[in-house]
Amino acid sequence: MQINITPQPVIALIAGILILLVPRLLSYIVAIYLIIFGILGLIR
Repeated sequence: MQINITPQPVIALIAGILILLVPRLLSYIVAIYLIIFGILGLIR
């Protein structure tokens, strides 16, 4: 089993976590989207 890590999902996860550290309503929505996109990108 080989795990390929592409930069886009990793950047999305980091951006999502950083946005969660500065809580605002829109930031939560964007952070959740980025985290889900990042996890799905890493799983594929």
